[in-house]
Amino acid sequence: MSTGWRLTQYALNYKKIIIAALFMLSISVATDLAGPFIAKNIIDEHILGIESIWYQTTEGKNTAEYNEQFYKKEKNFSNGEEQGKEIRILQVGAKFVMVEDKLEFDGKRTFENGVITLQKGTEKVEYDAKELTTRELMAFYQLEIPGIMKLLIIYFCLLVISAIFQYGQRFLLQKSANRIIQKMREDVYGQIQRLPIQYFDNLPAGKVVARVTNDTEAIRELYVTVLAQFFTSAIYITGIYAALFILDVKLAAICLLLLPILYGWMLLYRKFASKYNHVIRSRISDINATINESIGGMSIIQAFRREKETEKEFEKLNTEHFTFQNKLLSLNALTSHNLVGVLRNLVFVAFIWYFGGQSLNPSSVISLGVLYAFVDYINRLFQPVQGIVNQLANLETALVAGERVFKLMDEQGENVSTERIERFQGNVEFDHVYFGYKEGEYVLKDIHFEAKQGQTVALVGHTGSGKSSIMNLLFRFYDCQKGKILIDGKDIVSIPRQTIRNHMGIVLQDPYLFTGTIASNVSLNEQSITREMVEKALKDVGADQVFKNLENGYDEPVIEKGSTLSSGQRQLISFARALAFNPAILILDEATSSIDTETEAIIQEAMDVLKKGRTTFIIAHRLSTIRNADLILVLDRGKIVERGTHEELMLVNGKYYQLYELQKGCAELTG
Repeated sequence: MSTGWRLTQYALNYKKIIIAALFMLSISVATDLAGPFIAKNIIDEHILGIESIWYQTTEGKNTAEYNEQFYKKEKNFSNGEEQGKEIRILQVGAKFVMVEDKLEFDGKRTFENGVITLQKGTEKVEYDAKELTTRELMAFYQLEIPGIMKLLIIYFCLLVISAIFQYGQRFLLQKSANRIIQKMREDVYGQIQRLPIQYFDNLPAGKVVARVTNDTEAIRELYVTVLAQFFTSAIYITGIYAALFILDVKLAAICLLLLPILYGWMLLYRKFASKYNHVIRSRISDINATINESIGGMSIIQAFRREKETEKEFEKLNTEHFTFQNKLLSLNALTSHNLVGVLRNLVFVAFIWYFGGQSLNPSSVISLGVLYAFVDYINRLFQPVQGIVNQLANLETALVAGERVFKLMDEQGENVSTERIERFQGNVEFDHVYFGYKEGEYVLKDIHFEAKQGQTVALVGHTGSGKSSIMNLLFRFYDCQKGKILIDGKDIVSIPRQTIRNHMGIVLQDPYLFTGTIASNVSLNEQSITREMVEKALKDVGADQVFKNLENGYDEPVIEKGSTLSSGQRQLISFARALAFNPAILILDEATSSIDTETEAIIQEAMDVLKKGRTTFIIAHRLSTIRNADLILVLDRGKIVERGTHEELMLVNGKYYQLYELQKGCAELTG
């Protein structure tokens, strides 16, 4: 499915608002385009209408007095009304003269010594004529003033209507655009929740943020500006062509050549602009990722004096972005306004050629009003054309941004399940499990063990031995390639991920805190967890001793990642969070490795409370913290090489014994 069609589908969610906007736009355009027709009538019927045929009549409505006689325009006579002597009023230069004869034809006019000469080609006729004074002329013109005022009032009313409906259509289009982008951002963010953890292993957070913010904002411009301009222009162009065909079919047909030229230009423009925009959007994403990474690692950057090097990396990306922005700018500058200018000049050449040819044809008479209307409509025609051309850059940017957003939304995810099951008993079994982050490269090989309800299982081994991978599989952050994992005898693959995690808790080595308060970070704003439960959880893990001196207590503000708190304080909050959710299975992933000795003592005292009634998995480098574990699994290169209690493993005098003695020796040396 194309990007354009998918963007259209989003728009169709709010089709009622968009249809209402287009209806208002149509009315606005129709009332606006009526202007030249009204101007044509004012010129032809009223300003130049004085040159119509006049007949002598009796005094009455629509009559003008001249030399004590009354005259009325031919069109103002009713059926059966008697017409007297015919007269004509002709303009010659700045003068107006009266001819009391019927004209054979009209043509080039000259007036001298009371005689007006009309010449058309080789033909020439002369008539006696009398020059009219200003007062005499105004007697005839006064009849036109009511008609002119009526048309001007109509024109003003149409302008007011056009302005009202123009405001309405802009408001509705922008409202629909904002709603479309609101829904799109919600869908994108919802898709992020559906994506597996593995997806984020390969995509920096800054790039994801760029798609949710920058790219969707670029798409917003599509709905707010680009489509509004395209809709407006399309209706304007349709209306103008309709008016041109009413005025003159041949010239309107010549103007139709603009449409294939404009379409061809759009195809050519997109060919180059698409390439530039892909690079620009990609570099924006890279810049966001770099900034995000730099801010997160600013302490390391400054500690190791890498400010200049980091700045150079950023400058490289920024320069590439600048280069392609300039290429796109050059493309727009060289073509957009120039193209419209060339097209306008071509149309005016065709216009002058056409009307010039018409004027040489004796049988053709072109009124000044028609001439004015054509010039006005042709000028108006290039306003929407200019608008379309100017929005091509934004259109291409939005399509590229849409392509990037939909690529994220097309990633295979899993719907967030709201299904709930009864609390686990906590019996866990790994049945000959094989797993690798990359296909064919197993980091866990033939893992097989059982953890009974209420037992504590410890996982030990060197870095990279597979300890954390086992926990990733249990939490279904990843799924194993071979074997199966059972909880209470049920294969976890048959249970939705969110349903499994509803009865599991985890404490990571580097706990993550959200912006809020200490209390909100414990409950994570879960409505089922009351304030009393939060305070009890904090007390049970010994946090009341650590946070008792804080000014706001458990309502102390926490900024992003809890950077104002110590490692120990953050870890205590993480322990309390796991306890407050009352999980059946608890995972402690090197949870005490970054805690000072005093805080570790507090946590060790709370460990018995945490483990009661729960199956607990502990990943620890400090072997002293797992001496009381019911089962210790020793991993080496993805395999379980030893298993048993602390005492049993010490008697084996194997890998666990070596690790324990090594740590014990190091502790004595540091002591």
